[in-house]
Amino acid sequence: MLSNFFILIKIGRALARSNSLSIFEEFYRPPLSIKILIKIFSLTTFKKDSENKSPGERLKNAFLTLGPAFIKLGQFLATRPDIVGQEFSQELQKLQDQMPAFDISQSKEALRKELGEEKYQQITYLSKPIAAASIAQVHFAKIINNEKKEINVAIKILRPNIEKIFHKELDALRFLASIIEFSVKKSRRLKLVKIIDLLKEITNIEMDLRYEAAAASELKKNTNQDEGFKVPSIFWDFTGQRVLTIEKVDGISIKDKELLIKNKIDLKKVSRLLIQNFLRQAVGDGFFHGDMHQGNLFVDKDQNIVPVDFGIMGRLDLANRKYLAEILYGFINRDYEKVAKVHFIAGLVPNTESIDNFTQALRTIGEPIFGQSAKNISAGKLLARLFEVTEKFNMTTQPQLLLLQKTMVVVEGVARSLDEDANIWEISKPVLQGWLNNEIGPKNRIDKILKTTTELLDKLPELPEMINRANKAMELLNSYEFIKNQNQNNEYQINKEFLKFKKTYLIIGLLIIVIILLIVFK
Repeated sequence: MLSNFFILIKIGRALARSNSLSIFEEFYRPPLSIKILIKIFSLTTFKKDSENKSPGERLKNAFLTLGPAFIKLGQFLATRPDIVGQEFSQELQKLQDQMPAFDISQSKEALRKELGEEKYQQITYLSKPIAAASIAQVHFAKIINNEKKEINVAIKILRPNIEKIFHKELDALRFLASIIEFSVKKSRRLKLVKIIDLLKEITNIEMDLRYEAAAASELKKNTNQDEGFKVPSIFWDFTGQRVLTIEKVDGISIKDKELLIKNKIDLKKVSRLLIQNFLRQAVGDGFFHGDMHQGNLFVDKDQNIVPVDFGIMGRLDLANRKYLAEILYGFINRDYEKVAKVHFIAGLVPNTESIDNFTQALRTIGEPIFGQSAKNISAGKLLARLFEVTEKFNMTTQPQLLLLQKTMVVVEGVARSLDEDANIWEISKPVLQGWLNNEIGPKNRIDKILKTTTELLDKLPELPEMINRANKAMELLNSYEFIKNQNQNNEYQINKEFLKFKKTYLIIGLLIIVIILLIVFK
């Protein structure tokens, strides 16, 4: 409790120094006791350096001052505009996870402890830290693999005692959230305690680097055949809970435009491939890289896009993928009625709402976009506006769709930095159309028929046994006293019906075989 108290003082002073406490006071009108506390913190801080900054920027600066757990909180809130609003979300997206590096001797100790002495001795070179974030830092290294070859890799190592530090700060944040929820009724709709619990769950996973390694492996498997996209390989025998070893990227950072041009990289092609590969991941695979900013993307000599940092990944189930593809494709074709029907059929908008009014609302989203030049059209911003409108029609937006929308805005921004005239709709259309044709087109329907009929065909060998069981069942029924007492006419009728049942079953089986043959050999 004493530890929580000191952390709360630290939070209060940082918020006051950045003038962020005034945001809380303005939006939630706290009780007098909280107002007095805010004034005390404001009086005890140094000169404010944020008088001319926006509320979102002030809050971002406060999180930066507070350190690792709070930076992660800010990054998490950036993916939830439904909680903090678009303005704060956009500003918090700028939070950069850059922290002072810890000493290389600690890195070596962590490697020895995590991998064991034998594997540690197979690391022939370890560079100074090349990047340091709130949870881990990265080194370049060389390892000897099982074929006795020396390989260039990047090794990510968790910060010493990071789990203890995070849990301590998140416990204090949870305590603060519970105080706010108790004191300020208006804040309860934000479910602040639940947010901190969710953040703790996310960071617990992020602090086990095996999960990140698994995400990279899954993305690599999904995208192996995709044009212009290459995921580095994971070295599992040099990976553990606190250490991740991945193939070193030999490429140019996508943010270094001049160097890309100097190396004769086709920027328009890379821009197109970035958008299309992201859509293939999200719509086609239902598993996408959720942090595709410029610092996490490289281009190799073969003009492949190479992503790094797989700590934030998004998943979409088939229903959400269909929803996403249908609405984006519907907007591309300006078919607002179809987009509206998708929402109602999927049960995303209650049937009590008016489909005509919803269609009209969708038109207010789409038409202004199509009146702009190609360079100003954004699918990510369209989705953001769509989620704002659907909220008015009592649609509950799912967090994974919000992460997708946020990532789509970032991806489009990176693509436009390479080709400012990139037409997002024209680039997206073939991917969406191809997936929809494959998913709900004639070929997919035939595949489903084949699958169903194959399952039925697998059951056909069981028919004689099933009929034999039915015969035994009839014999058992005939042994009952009430059957024996029936007249011969009734017995004859029962047997006649049973013979009819057997013939019907056999006919159905033969019809299934005929249907399969017609489909397969058409």
